[in-house]
Amino acid sequence: MSLYVFALLIGIVAGLRAFTAPAVVSWAAYLGWIDLGNTWAGFMGATITPWIFTVLAAIELVTDQLPNTPSRKVPPQFAARVISGAFSGAVLGVAGGSWIGGLIAGAIGAVIGTLGGAAVRGWLAGLFRSDRPAALIEDAVAILGGLWIVWAFV
Repeated sequence: MSLYVFALLIGIVAGLRAFTAPAVVSWAAYLGWIDLGNTWAGFMGATITPWIFTVLAAIELVTDQLPNTPSRKVPPQFAARVISGAFSGAVLGVAGGSWIGGLIAGAIGAVIGTLGGAAVRGWLAGLFRSDRPAALIEDAVAILGGLWIVWAFV
């Protein structure tokens, strides 16, 4: 698959869970699955970076379950997901030779993931008559999907 498909897919993950996308990309860089070399994105492979993003992702997984968490479609939440998707796509783009293309594809993927994820989660919550199972399924899709994307990218 091309770099742009992977960047779009990691953007979709960011649309589902904003910190999961940079967490899995950072782990891939740290583990040497993707080579960021001496680029602006090289810090993603530093020893501390994946741990920071993992803690932030874990916090997000917990706060997403809270009843007072705002919708992902409100401007601050939406913007955070697009920025995360663009950033994560750009990092993959660095490894693939086109960070600007990765940035654009990641941002587009984040919009798709944000809006599509909200629609699917709402539909699942209706089927389950509860949001919690739908949220947990979305968590699993974001985490496992993100891991598959960085694994398949190499």
